[in-house]
Amino acid sequence: MEDGKIIDLYWARSQQAIAASEEKYGPYCHTIARRILDREEDAEECVNDTWLRAWNAMPPQRPGILSAFFGKLTRNLSLDRWRRLKAAKRGGNQVEVALHELEDCLPDHHRPDEALEAGETAALISAFLRRCPEADRALFVRRYFHLEPLEELAGRFGLSVGQVKSKLHRMRAKLRLELEKEGVAV
Repeated sequence: MEDGKIIDLYWARSQQAIAASEEKYGPYCHTIARRILDREEDAEECVNDTWLRAWNAMPPQRPGILSAFFGKLTRNLSLDRWRRLKAAKRGGNQVEVALHELEDCLPDHHRPDEALEAGETAALISAFLRRCPEADRALFVRRYFHLEPLEELAGRFGLSVGQVKSKLHRMRAKLRLELEKEGVAV
């Protein structure tokens, strides 16, 4: 089913919207959730929560790219659950490693103006990625948005794990310099 028709089903409040979403985007969302969460049951619950969030968001929202909309919902729900599990000493380490890699080039969000700065920082990161070669941009997004393991990225891009680490390191360094140049406190 086409994305426009799925969105129309949500707007019409048809239960078929959830079934169509699961059929078309279920595997994609499950992959995102499983990369973040260790337990299949937790991943499954996050994907189910994705459909509920989508149901509550449409209307009034009309996503431009449905896969990105579902992916972001699943990722955010999975990261929230991962944080809760980590707080309970049961979290996985793949997510922690990927997020730790980004710490040195992102600002500290413990200041009063953090919400405004977070939006500005996101815009700067998006602009930075748009200027990167397509393969580098895809590598960065797959690592830090989709949280793909280094070994998987190496296979996908035909690189060694060392080359993937090196490319990502250089990109993070360039991003950090660009953010600092724009006045973002890193």
